[in-house]
Amino acid sequence: MSKELCLLRHGKSDRDLAVDDFDRPLKKRGKTAVQRMGEWMQQQHILPDYLVSSPAKRAISTANIAHKALAVEGLDIMQDKRMYQSGLEAIKSVLAECPINAARVLLVGHNPDLEDLLIYLVGASRLPETNKLLPTSSLVRLKMPEDWSTLEPGCAQLLSITYAKSLLDEEI
Repeated sequence: MSKELCLLRHGKSDRDLAVDDFDRPLKKRGKTAVQRMGEWMQQQHILPDYLVSSPAKRAISTANIAHKALAVEGLDIMQDKRMYQSGLEAIKSVLAECPINAARVLLVGHNPDLEDLLIYLVGASRLPETNKLLPTSSLVRLKMPEDWSTLEPGCAQLLSITYAKSLLDEEI
């Protein structure tokens, strides 16, 4: 059975507040978009069995909103500081530590790290050409190798990229 990795970029945050980057909260529209994405994931049965989030306020808020919408019993949110502005190698080390029996992992984090991971795993030539690959509240699904700890460039297959904006226009 193949593994699946889901990457969820945090919701739209409030850049106008005079707070440290780490402490920026979600805007109302960011909360709405994340809620809709979580509901859509639940409807599509895209249910993770392991969830890791950046501890930054906007990311952990995103993880909490999605977690509630997913309604997966026994799913905990693991916070890992390496998910916050630590770079590609740090996120790969987070993945390497995922349980071997985790079939679907959800990472909640930030750009540019999530985009860098996506490009590394899939290869830039196999991704859509766009100005912004992962806008806020976007969800990427990747078919992954069996072992989370042996991730080579180009080892994943892009299954889908879902943009919250497209879901907000649909009926629930």
